[in-house]
Amino acid sequence: MEYSVDQARARDRIEALLAAAGVDLAEGALRPAGGGRQPTLAVVGKAGSGKTMLLADIVRRLIAAGVEPVSADYESRKARTRRTLAVLAPTNKAASVLRGRGVPATTIHRILYTPLYHPDYEAIAEWLTGKGDRPKVEGLSEAALDRAMAFYRLHPSVPGALATAGLRGSDFIQGWKRREEPLDIGLIDEASMLDARLYGDLRDLFGALVLFGDPAQLAPVGGTGGMVFDDLPEEARLTLSRVHRQAADSPILDLAHALGDPAVDFYAFEELVRQAARRDPRVVVAERVDAGAMARAPVLVWRNTTRVRLINAFRVAHAAPPDALLPGEPLVCDGIELPLKHRKRRMDLEARGLIKGAQTIYLGPGARPGFARLYVVGSEDPRVGVASIIQIEAPGQEEPTIVTAASMGAVFLHGAAVTIHKAQGSQWPEVQVFAPDLYAAAQSGRSEAGVPLWKRLAYVAVTRAEERLFWVTRYALARPKAPLGVEDLAREPARPLTLEADG
Repeated sequence: MEYSVDQARARDRIEALLAAAGVDLAEGALRPAGGGRQPTLAVVGKAGSGKTMLLADIVRRLIAAGVEPVSADYESRKARTRRTLAVLAPTNKAASVLRGRGVPATTIHRILYTPLYHPDYEAIAEWLTGKGDRPKVEGLSEAALDRAMAFYRLHPSVPGALATAGLRGSDFIQGWKRREEPLDIGLIDEASMLDARLYGDLRDLFGALVLFGDPAQLAPVGGTGGMVFDDLPEEARLTLSRVHRQAADSPILDLAHALGDPAVDFYAFEELVRQAARRDPRVVVAERVDAGAMARAPVLVWRNTTRVRLINAFRVAHAAPPDALLPGEPLVCDGIELPLKHRKRRMDLEARGLIKGAQTIYLGPGARPGFARLYVVGSEDPRVGVASIIQIEAPGQEEPTIVTAASMGAVFLHGAAVTIHKAQGSQWPEVQVFAPDLYAAAQSGRSEAGVPLWKRLAYVAVTRAEERLFWVTRYALARPKAPLGVEDLAREPARPLTLEADG
């Protein structure tokens, strides 16, 4: 690939770090690890500076040199002398964005703990990953094994392949343990979201660690307002400037970078948005929120009260009943509520993409009380039936309405609007940003690490848009042009996920 000057400088520093750790990218050669723990490097830059491009190229070259990516769902006990690589992000949303760009990424928490497989199904995992012969497993047909291998070749996930064969996580995962053996190389994306504790865990786990982060994003909630790479020595922070040849024609990135000008206040920024809208259809100034678009991409807001009001307005506009969901309503997974002894059952959900922060679409009630049929956006096998706890918040209502109430299972909130903090790490083709909330943040006078809070919020919100940005200026909602539905979703049959207690 063709590097800019600052990308080439960062690449050379990363190559030197990896060479000291025993991986010579220039020659594509590996040496046994033995150089000791290397100092952390951080590659920092705003949107469009080429961080992800550099990360992806480094990963490609590491794999070509023989470094093995570590999967969060299965790790062979064979070949312990191999050199290892993990590409990590703090949230499932951020990891999924990387995977969508061809980078084998998972979350930090998924790599800190490893699953323990039942011996029979460990043999299947060894075969799927090319480290063992085709096994014979009692109760599993040859056709089921063929389905598992076909799935794994398309999507290299061992739990996903076993699920395709008709198994549940509770069949093959016996428990979890804290990772004991260190790993070689860690590349961490969205490092602006790391807190000090997670960074310490990563420092203990990896011999060589490279952080990739955007200093203009929002710092971790509850922290000091700074980011972990701020405390690194100056020579360890490699700054990338905007890659003009790649991003110069993007009005969305133009607006994001304009927020770095101290002379630009909220009023000046909004005028820049209007000017961009007049000359480029990729930026739109809208007086009303589009209720139809909210069904597939949330409106981004600052305040929770705004989020709840917009969700209520969306449901009223679609004539949704207060105590039930309509097919086509968006939901966001807010976590999994399971007793600790059932922790292994999470793999059932995660193998199908039901992880905290996952976007889903409600398809209808499940076959049993407490179950719901859902479409998991971005999943290879998107239609699921799952024990659900679905909550709908309403203005002035202290407690949410519980639409579906399983005794335990996946917890969901309505997804027609989300806070900008929760949107970090996600992107959508078209994004609506609720400007009155950003104005309220500007009026509050609050700052974060010396930067006006509204600017950090606006930067994150604007850069969530991949193709088109809608800047909404009024507390108003445009009625949908069509009723809610699920006709736009693929039609695969649902396979139920069981979240019942063991007997």
